[in-house]
Amino acid sequence: MGKKAGVFAVDVRPGMIVMMVGMLAVTYLSRAAPLLALSRKQMPPWLRRWLSYVAVAVLASLAAPSVLVADGRLALHGGNVYLMASVPTLIVAARTRSLLLSVVVGMGSVMVLRAFGIGAGAG
Repeated sequence: MGKKAGVFAVDVRPGMIVMMVGMLAVTYLSRAAPLLALSRKQMPPWLRRWLSYVAVAVLASLAAPSVLVADGRLALHGGNVYLMASVPTLIVAARTRSLLLSVVVGMGSVMVLRAFGIGAGAG
């Protein structure tokens, strides 16, 4: 079976090691290949501008379901604490462009809203 290492039982199988090394290689190569291919080339301004929006689009696509959906349904109502907290967070993010300040405002907004009993059952 596995060897005991501290509190956790470790069950290392050769297939798992091969799988982890394969996942590491695929992840590394898929990220490094474009960097290496494009690092010495001059990209046109329109492409650089377009690529600058990719991170924002990915972040928005990850955050939107957490903010807009509760219990598998669209939650566009005053009881959705995350939706309400997203308003001041987006304003601060747009004005300051500070990730740290945006996170602090978002978390603080959720704490204040929940302290007032808004959306206490959410999450």
